[in-house]
Formats: sequence, C-alpha cells, structure tokens
Amino acid sequence: MTTHDPDQAEAALMARLDDLGIPWKSARHAPVFTVEQARSLQTRLDGAGTKNLFLRDRRKRFVLLVADEDTAVDLKTLASEWNVGRLSLARPEDLVDVLGVPPGTVTPFAVMNAAPGALRVVVDARLTEHRALLVHPLRNDATTAVSPEGLLVFLRACGHEPEIRSLGAPGRTAELQ
Repeated sequence: MTTHDPDQAEAALMARLDDLGIPWKSARHAPVFTVEQARSLQTRLDGAGTKNLFLRDRRKRFVLLVADEDTAVDLKTLASEWNVGRLSLARPEDLVDVLGVPPGTVTPFAVMNAAPGALRVVVDARLTEHRALLVHPLRNDATTAVSPEGLLVFLRACGHEPEIRSLGAPGRTAELQ
C-alpha cells in the first residue's frame, strides 16, 4: 500500500507487522533527517540505530542499503566490490516512485511499497548482532524497534530477499563520492 498520508502509511505498516507476527514498539518524536539528529533523541526504545541509504547506479538500478548507524559506508568501495559502476544517492522522485515515501523517510519498511525485483536490499551484517533495530515507520517523526530477525522476515514477506553483507568498519561518515 502506497500512501503519502503518514498516519495511514504507518497504520498499514503496523498491521503488516502484526499479520506477520513480528513484535514491535514505537515512539513519537520531533522529525529527524540525519543519523546525528536521531542519536540525540530521548526515547524509551532500546536498540541499534540504522543508517538507510537509497542508492542507484548508472544503469538506474536501485539499492536500499540498511547499515548500522556506526558503519562507515564507502560507496566507491561498495560499487567496486559489487561491480556496479558508480553508486550515488537516488533522486527524490525515485524515492517516491520506487519506495513510495518522501525524502527524509528512507526506511527498510518502505519495501512494502516496492514491487519485488524493483531494488536490491543490502543489510549490514553488524545489524544482526543486535537485539533490536531502530528504524522509521514510514515517517521521520517516529521510531520503531524491531528485532533483526523480524526485519528480515518482513523484507522477505514483501518479496525482497535481503543480502546480508559486511559493509565496513565502524565509523561515523558515509563517503558519497
């Protein structure tokens, strides 16, 4: 279900998680647009923060990269390792067209709006080491905690087989050159 109404989108997501038997907890907060802003939040949710990048290569193939917030992501190195040419952030209109969410709300939960095969989903192996992951529930003024296993079940149920990969060493920057 693709909707630009954040309340309807979030309700559809929570219903999908419930249907799949995936436990979740959410908390509201001021809108956040960066990992640094999310780090400053005071919520009662425990878990590892995520860094979500919606990327494309020169052939306009899309990748949703879900990384531990502390993983340094080097797009040049990933592009070389994956043999895909240059990787860059996808355009805002691609985000809306493919994932059905506006800029500032990139989340692995948005794959529920994407046709199977429309993108590649890559999950940082470091995320599987945590008890819970913190992600946007299709809006950037809330955070949802879900287990790594629950997230993988969700991705698969939406028709997107996640690739679990080591993405890099801990660090706080994303190289976008």
